[in-house]
Formats: sequence, C-alpha cells, structure tokens
Amino acid sequence: MTGRTGRTGRTDHFDGRRFFNPSGANGQPTWMVPRMLLSPRTRWPNAVPVEPRRPPKVGPDDVVVTFIGHATFLIQVGGVNLLTDPVYARRASPVPFAGPRRARAPGIRFEDLPAISCVLLSHNHYDHCDLATLRALDRRFHLPLVTPLGNGRLLQSAGIRRIEEIDWWETAHTAPLPITLTPAQHFSARHMFDRNRALWGGFLIDAGEGRRILFAGDTGYGPHFREIAARLSPIDLALLPIGAYEPRWFMKDIHMNPAEAVQAHLDLGARQSIAMHFGTFQLTPEGIDEPPRELATALQERAVPAAWFRTVQVGESMSISGVPVRRSNKGGSNAEVHDDS
Repeated sequence: MTGRTGRTGRTDHFDGRRFFNPSGANGQPTWMVPRMLLSPRTRWPNAVPVEPRRPPKVGPDDVVVTFIGHATFLIQVGGVNLLTDPVYARRASPVPFAGPRRARAPGIRFEDLPAISCVLLSHNHYDHCDLATLRALDRRFHLPLVTPLGNGRLLQSAGIRRIEEIDWWETAHTAPLPITLTPAQHFSARHMFDRNRALWGGFLIDAGEGRRILFAGDTGYGPHFREIAARLSPIDLALLPIGAYEPRWFMKDIHMNPAEAVQAHLDLGARQSIAMHFGTFQLTPEGIDEPPRELATALQERAVPAAWFRTVQVGESMSISGVPVRRSNKGGSNAEVHDDS
C-alpha cells in the first residue's frame, strides 16, 4: 500500500474509476444483499436508557476521548476538539421513516458539545456520514472537515464548504493537529450505482508529546493493521470496531468480529484499545450485547488483559492514560439532529 492514489491516475487502491482494497477482500456484490437480509436476526430492544453527560473539562496538556456512540467520539487535545464520524440522527438510513433505528441515544447532547475544531469523516455510509449532523455542525462551528478522496462532492451537495480530501498516508493541512489518513479494508456507497467511487479509511491523530490515537474507521481485518504499526507506531490508543459482523460469509471482508479486533489490537501493538461500532444501530443479525461478550471471550483466549481492550459506556470519557475521567453529570434528554432543509 505505497504511494498516493492518483487523484488522476491509477494506484494500488484506485483503478482510474473506482477504489478497491489492495488485499483483494472487496466484499460481496450488491445483488447478494437480499440474501444477507434474510438471515435470522436476534431482536434488539427498542431503546436502551442513556444518561446524557457533559463533556469533561480538559487541561492544556490533557488528552481525553469520550464515546458518544457507534463510531462517534469526541477527542479533546488541550483546547482542540475533534469529532469522528458524527451521527446524531434517529436512523442510519437515506429516509427518516425506515432503516436501522437508534437504540442508544448519543452520550453527549448535540447542544452540549464544546466548540468543535475539526470533523474526521471516514467514509460515506449512512451510519458514519449523516449529512444532517454535518450541516448542523457546519452552521454552528464553521469548521474544517477532513475525509478520504472522493467524498467532497457529496459534502458540497449538502452545503458544506470547508472540506479537505486526502489519500491514504497523507497528512491533512487544514486540521488543527497532525492527522494522517490510514488504510481500512471496506467499501463505499450511498446508493446502488456509486459503489467505491469514494475512498474510505481511518485516522492517526498525533496529540503531541509522543501521544498517538488511531481511529480505525469501518474495516475488516487485513494486513493494513501491521502496515499502520510499521509506519506510525507507537500507538497509545486504538479505537477499533467490534460489531456488525454477521453473517460472516457476507461481512468478513468489511467488518471485523471481536476475535479479529483483538488480533488487530495485537498487530498494531497498541498500548490500549477501546471498542466501537456496536450497540447503537442494528445493522446485522447479532444481538445487541453479543459483541462485548465475544470480545471478552476473545481476550481471554488470547491471554490479553481485559484492561488493554475495553468497552466503555456511551458518554464515558477516558484519558490517554486509560484512567476514567470523573465529572458531575447533569440530567436531561439527549437531542438528535433533525434537518428540515
């Protein structure tokens, strides 16, 4: 996975028209989706209670990561506040009346977010790229948005203007911190006819003083984790997906199961990992609590201490040292973004 994708030419992950995974693990064709949807499903609860929390106060030398839900994290580095894949919608869907419905509300209410400095958008799937949330953030904070190549057209169509598209291994110029786009093994699509017209990825955030955070994005297990470690180690904290992995015949290329996530943690040599991409939207058949249970089993089987790869509560904050951040919680209902434009 070397070199820049040619914004105009071919590379090892762009054929001149579409992006692809160099590993060859490029997922099942679209016409297999109906078969996948017929898989037996474990019923999720309609709603799981979430107590909203205020963002923690962060000192100038602190690095704090708060799990808002699914793949949305607030990452605070001193006075810099980053959001990853912000989704405050009720559904991860192109329409408001159907599609995966939110089972857990966001852990920080939208109106309680601190001044956001930059958004990191990993790819264009609806559970990661919610245009209503992005528009609301743009209106409120007028912030830059960093995303992989090919996503700018969609964002511009939504009225977002401060967009920087980068390729794997490139470092953003508009972000307030050094942020590098890392490979992921996935795909992109907003509808049936635009598959892989835009790139996907994760982000390595250099928080200063040698502290590094990897937001892995949405990904299957692949050799890119070892390459990220070889190029960008050491990694203090990895944010790794563990959910939406069944049925394996369909999902293996594009979503890790918990055992694969543990292997990714080991490949990265991360000092600590936090699980994400589970328990918010039912995208696949497994039960709402299955990914954390399977993660605990996988850690035990690999003799990896549970403290090295944790699940955290929605709204919970962790310092870069792995110490839970304690602060007083204030009640109130979580708000979701509704876009009437």
